[in-house]
Amino acid sequence: MASAWWPCLILALLSGLAASGFPRSPFLLLGKRSLPEGVANGVEVYSTKINSKVTSRFAHNVVTTRAVNRADTAKEVSFDVELPKTAFITNFTLTIDGVTYPGNVKEKEVAKKQYEKAISQGKTAGLVKASGRKLEKFTVSVNVAAGSKVTFELTYEELLKRHKGKYEMYLKVQPKQLIKHFEIDVDIFEPQGISMLDAEASFITNDLLGSALTKSFSGKKGHVSFKPSLDQQRSCPTCTDSLLNGDFTITYDVNRESPGNVQIVNGYFVHFFAPQGLPVVPKNVAFVIDISGSMAGRKLEQTKEALLRILEDMKKEDYLNFILFSGDVSTWKEHLVQATPENLQEARTFVKSMEDKGMTNINDGLLRGISMLNKAREEHRVPERSTSIVIMLTDGDANVGESRPEKIQENVRNAIGGKFPLYNLGFGNNLNYNFLENMALENHGFARRIYEDSDADLQLQGFYEEVANPLLTGVEMEYPENAILGLTQNTYQHFYDGSEIVVAGHLVGEDVNSFKADVKGHGAANDLTFTEEVDMKEMEKALQERDYIFGNYIERLWAYLTIEQLLEKRKNAHGEEKENLTAQALDLSLKYHFVTPLTSMVVTKPEDNEDERAIADKPGEDAEASYQPPQNPYYYVDGDPHFIIQVPEKDDALCFNINEAPGTVLRLIQDPVTGLTVNGQIVGDKRSSPDSKTRKTYFGKLGIANAQMDFQVEVTTEKITLWNRAVPSTFSWLDTVTVTQDGLSMMINRKKNMVVSFGDGVTFVVVLHQVWKKHPVHRDFLGFYVVDSHRMSAQTHGLLGQFFQPFDFKVFDIRPGSDPTKPDATLMVKNHQLTVTRGSQRDYRKDASIGTKVVCWFVHNNGEGLIDGVHTDYIVPNLF
Repeated sequence: MASAWWPCLILALLSGLAASGFPRSPFLLLGKRSLPEGVANGVEVYSTKINSKVTSRFAHNVVTTRAVNRADTAKEVSFDVELPKTAFITNFTLTIDGVTYPGNVKEKEVAKKQYEKAISQGKTAGLVKASGRKLEKFTVSVNVAAGSKVTFELTYEELLKRHKGKYEMYLKVQPKQLIKHFEIDVDIFEPQGISMLDAEASFITNDLLGSALTKSFSGKKGHVSFKPSLDQQRSCPTCTDSLLNGDFTITYDVNRESPGNVQIVNGYFVHFFAPQGLPVVPKNVAFVIDISGSMAGRKLEQTKEALLRILEDMKKEDYLNFILFSGDVSTWKEHLVQATPENLQEARTFVKSMEDKGMTNINDGLLRGISMLNKAREEHRVPERSTSIVIMLTDGDANVGESRPEKIQENVRNAIGGKFPLYNLGFGNNLNYNFLENMALENHGFARRIYEDSDADLQLQGFYEEVANPLLTGVEMEYPENAILGLTQNTYQHFYDGSEIVVAGHLVGEDVNSFKADVKGHGAANDLTFTEEVDMKEMEKALQERDYIFGNYIERLWAYLTIEQLLEKRKNAHGEEKENLTAQALDLSLKYHFVTPLTSMVVTKPEDNEDERAIADKPGEDAEASYQPPQNPYYYVDGDPHFIIQVPEKDDALCFNINEAPGTVLRLIQDPVTGLTVNGQIVGDKRSSPDSKTRKTYFGKLGIANAQMDFQVEVTTEKITLWNRAVPSTFSWLDTVTVTQDGLSMMINRKKNMVVSFGDGVTFVVVLHQVWKKHPVHRDFLGFYVVDSHRMSAQTHGLLGQFFQPFDFKVFDIRPGSDPTKPDATLMVKNHQLTVTRGSQRDYRKDASIGTKVVCWFVHNNGEGLIDGVHTDYIVPNLF
């Protein structure tokens, strides 16, 4: 087989595959109805198996897919897997016609170089991206010769964490076609004994589930099997579509005869600690709530709904207050007040009356809440045996008062002084989540992203339930002195009911006959010490029952936990400390073959060149941990004028034209929250081309404005005029110049393009197209590209802006069109069924003369059915 098929694969957060022809996945391709059952586009995926072994909460998962090319020509076959964000890939292999190509984990810089080399040579680049709340997506495609078979095998591992009293194992099931042999097989071994085990599928009704699902547990072993027949995979007896598309969730818990459990294998130990039946420690909660203008509407309503439900769960021993911040800060009460029935009723009235207004002053809001908790303790307004918590909810970046993230972090860290945790909830995507996470982590809390879905209020309430019942504070885990190496985190500010503390370490010398662990903590009524003693001979005897456990699981669990904690510490470290933490995490990642944000997995076909590789690495919220340049989904308008909408979730693009007379101004982007608008004015050719029935039109002027910053820029093909607080500055396209001010960067690259960035998260590129000055027909024109829009609000609209939020579409019934080289298809989008045609446009970001080809589905009639309303709705009187 020729080496040219070999893909380069790299995982990048929130990135999508560059559009290149039909959707790649065999799970998405639609072939003719006459193909044999389970065959799509000539490719039959005849087997998919997910095999999981869980031992002491540590899950080892192997996903195997087998396919055969039944066509008489070579076909591209794809393997798509969605895996938990908390998992580390440990292996990936390809087997083609019986020859296996294994993966090797290497330092990430290798991936960077291979990725850039592959891109420069025009090779296919696969990407892995975040895929919703809990998942990230692994995708790889290979070209398979006629009649050949291919096997993909992906292995990943994760430590299952206990939430609300149970462990959850989450598997995404979406073959999207009928598969003869489809199976999920899970074995669980828990030395403490299994107390409950359940499994459910969100994608199949209970009556259809029938014999497809079996689950059982006895003593220390549990088993779940899901084997749907072809009939059970169908949504109806006559359907050819697969029903399987959703979540398969396994939940279980273990017996807890004692508060803790220690297991030791091959010189490594793990200590699980989760006491039950203790009284809840009273808590003092400062709710710090963002009520800035961007919280208007549904966000604020959902916040109110969540807070009203949280008030129902407050215990009378608890104390609380609400601190609201916008441009300034206001509070419900001057001090924390007890959660008496009368105060709770008054709190409900206050919550219902909350209204949005103004800007976002995170610094002052947090400092007011922290100060209130500190004063309550100093002035003995709260019980001596109580614990304090700050919970902040915001949907944006600080833009008034102290707005520098590093300074806010410093202020908050100094104010809290390590006395209590801070939990940050980030609502939506238009915020600096890394800042929220880092600030929470260095104050012994954590951050959560609240997704802008219909259940956002339940997400908020669900988070509160996790921290609503502290059973212990100041928890310290102690082990034999001088007997432990590489101990993971062993002090915790809180132990919450329904959770679990996990500590692991490496024993010095393997001849330890007994092992003792002490756990100390402050309870609601008194201080407690729990002691766990382990008899090594008894332990060895117990572990002989583990007949299907994978080998050195405790050592791997220790490595997983250590890497996870080193990466968290690294987020707030600097200089030499950061270098040391990075080196330790990298060393362990390489030693234990984990794909982490510091490493990549390289799969090389032995007889191929060095650059013929597949590369896999792990995305992360922390941009610093990832070396590759961001691969954001983007949207642009260029040419005469062609609008291109990239849809990374589909590995595809949609396009449409707008046909209007020269002089017309079109609204491209309008965001009422950030104040950003972009409008474009159409110009025509000098005269109609003799071989053209219609006159071509282009964008000849663009107006970019930010009302909040009092900033405007007019871009024409001759010059760029910038108004900053009504003071004009004019630049020529012959200049190379950079203009910067607070929150704004504008860079003109001589005779090529102009890049405008508003902070971290909004970047536009304007491309200059110049033609021969004496050309009889054509004239210079502009292209407009949105390369980063993730900080723009959900209320953004316009011909391009309306597509910044995720949307769904489906292409099917691909058929010959009037042009033999351009097939037609049916597009389902926004409840409209449209006929579309396969075509291509050019992306001129890197090269304004040649560009790169982008394949898309063309929507006719000025984008009717794809855009909201009709295209004339987007005509505006002038550029600003």
